[in-house]
Amino acid sequence: MAASSVDVRAASSLSAQWEHRGLAIAWPGLGITAPALAGVFAILLVLARTPGLSDLFPTVDFFRTALVVQVDQSVLIWFLAFAGLLGTLCCGAIPALSWPAFTLAAAGCLLVGAAPFLGAADPLLNNYVPCSQQPPFLSGLLIFGIGILAQMLAVLARAPGRLSWAAPLGVGAATATAAVLIAALALAWTWHGLSPRWQGKAYYEYLFWAPGHALQFVYTQVMLVAWLWIAASVGRPVPLSGRSVSPLLVLGVLPLCLVPVILGLYAPDSAQARVGFTRLMQFGNGLAAIPLGLLVAWTLTRGRGLRVSPNQQPAYRALVASLVLFAVGGVLAGLITGVNTIIPAHYHGSIVGITLALMGLTYLLLPRLGFGEPAGRVARWQPIVYGAGQLLHISGLAVSGAMGAARKTAGAAQGLRGIWENTAMGVMGLGGLLAVVGGILFVVVVLEAFASRADG
Repeated sequence: MAASSVDVRAASSLSAQWEHRGLAIAWPGLGITAPALAGVFAILLVLARTPGLSDLFPTVDFFRTALVVQVDQSVLIWFLAFAGLLGTLCCGAIPALSWPAFTLAAAGCLLVGAAPFLGAADPLLNNYVPCSQQPPFLSGLLIFGIGILAQMLAVLARAPGRLSWAAPLGVGAATATAAVLIAALALAWTWHGLSPRWQGKAYYEYLFWAPGHALQFVYTQVMLVAWLWIAASVGRPVPLSGRSVSPLLVLGVLPLCLVPVILGLYAPDSAQARVGFTRLMQFGNGLAAIPLGLLVAWTLTRGRGLRVSPNQQPAYRALVASLVLFAVGGVLAGLITGVNTIIPAHYHGSIVGITLALMGLTYLLLPRLGFGEPAGRVARWQPIVYGAGQLLHISGLAVSGAMGAARKTAGAAQGLRGIWENTAMGVMGLGGLLAVVGGILFVVVVLEAFASRADG
C-alpha cells in the first residue's frame, strides 16, 4: 500500500479530534472569503485591460488599485489561510491560540478588501505583496500577518509529537508552516536593516523582496501537499513510500536556510541581495516540485484505464489542470526577456497551478470536515472552465509580451499598435473573464457545500 494513502486517512482523522470543532468551519470559511473577494476585483481588473472596455474606467488608478487588492487576496491571503488549515489538519494546533489567530486573520482579510472603499489610494505595484500606502490597507495587512503568524506558532507547538517520516502530508504541512516563520524573519530583518531614505514603491519593493521570495517556497510546498493528497484520494498515489516522499518535501524548503546567510552578508537594498534571492528561488524552488510533479503526472497517465468516481472528478480534474498550468508557467519563465507581459504570464501560470491544486483539495476536504459533497455538473466543470480560461489568459499575455506589450499597464498605456497585439490582448481578456466565471463557480460550489451542512 502506498504510504500517501495511509497518510490521507491519518490526516483526515485529525479533523474529528479537534478540541473545538468550530475551527473546522472557521479556517475553510476564511479560505473561501479571500478568493471570493479577489474574484470581485478580478472582474474589474480584466475589464480594465480589455480593448474596447478599458475606456469605461479611470484606467491607471482604478487598474492599479484593483490589481493590488486582487493579488493580495488571491495569493497572499488565500494561500496562507490554506496553509493554516492544512497545518491544523495534518499536525494539529493549540485551540486557545488558533481561535485568536483566526479572528485576527479574518479581520485583516476583510479590512484589506474594504480598504479601497475607506480611502485607500496611491497603489504601489511592487513585487510579491503590492501595497497601498493608506492606513486602512496597511493596517489590514499587518493584522492578517499577525494572525497567520500566531496560527503557524499554534501548529508548530503541536507538530513535533504528531509527525512521522511515514506520513509525508504532515511533513509537508509542517515544513510549509516553518517556511512561513522564515518569511516572517526575513521581513523583520529587512525592515530593521532597510535604509530610511527609501520612499514609496522603492521602499516596499525592498521590504518584501526577501520575504516574498521565501513565501514562494511556502506556496509551492502547500501545492505539493495538495497534489499528493488528491492523487492518493482518487486512487493514483505516487509509487514511493512515505519515507521516500518526506525527504523530498524537506528538500523543498531546505534552500531557505540560505535566507539568513544572504541577509547577513548583504544589505536588503543591495544588488547582491536582489540577485541572491532571485537565484535562490530560481534554482531552489523546484527541487521538490519537479520530481514530485513528474511522479504525480506519471501516475495519472499510468492509471488512465482506472475509473474516477463522479464525486472524485472535481478534485481529479483540478489536479490535472494544476499540473498543466504550473508546467506552462515554468516553461514561460525560461522565455522571459525584458520587462513585458511574459512576466505576468509566467507568474499567473505558476500561481494558478497552485490555486487549482487548492481548489481540488478543498473539494476533497469539505465532506471530511462535515460539509456537503461537492458534486454535480457545476463542480465537475468548474476546474475545466477555470483552467481553460487561465490558459487563454496567460497565452494572450505571453504573445502580447513577445510583441512588446508593457507589464503592469492598462488601456492606452499598454502600447498596443496593431491588430495582432490587440487580438492577443483580446484573447487575454476573454480568457480572464472565463477564468473569473470559473472562480465564481468555485465559490458557488463551496457555498452550496456549506449550506448542505447547515441543512443537515
